Amino acid sequence: MRAIPLGTKGSFAMMVQPQHLANRFKDAILPPVLATPVMILIMENAALNAVKPYIEPGESVVGTAIDIRHLAATPVGHQARAEAEVTKAEGGRIWFTVTAWDESEMIGSGTHERMVVDLARIARRLEKKAK
Repeated sequence: MRAIPLGTKGSFAMMVQPQHLANRFKDAILPPVLATPVMILIMENAALNAVKPYIEPGESVVGTAIDIRHLAATPVGHQARAEAEVTKAEGGRIWFTVTAWDESEMIGSGTHERMVVDLARIARRLEKKAK
């Protein structure tokens, strides 16, 4: 991976659909709002988008840690978007601050860590596991 400047930013947005809701995704008793795991997915995609230009052929980055707070509910039909900013990059590890918003307010914030991986190495490990 090429060097990633601190402050590098990425974003990701999606329209909240019925399959993204907590009451469909997890438990029917929950209110019809964006599920926390889906908000995390949006945040992780924002982080990935921040570093995509720096990834070398044969590499990728995978999530290794996330510490977030889900601050507000977002109903179906609203857009949820996330932003990620690189705060530290050392060796193969990259740290981000992440935030998520809907049309009205911030819905989540926290930190996220990703690790550079060699895709061929992962493929060999998965093949070994499958046996």
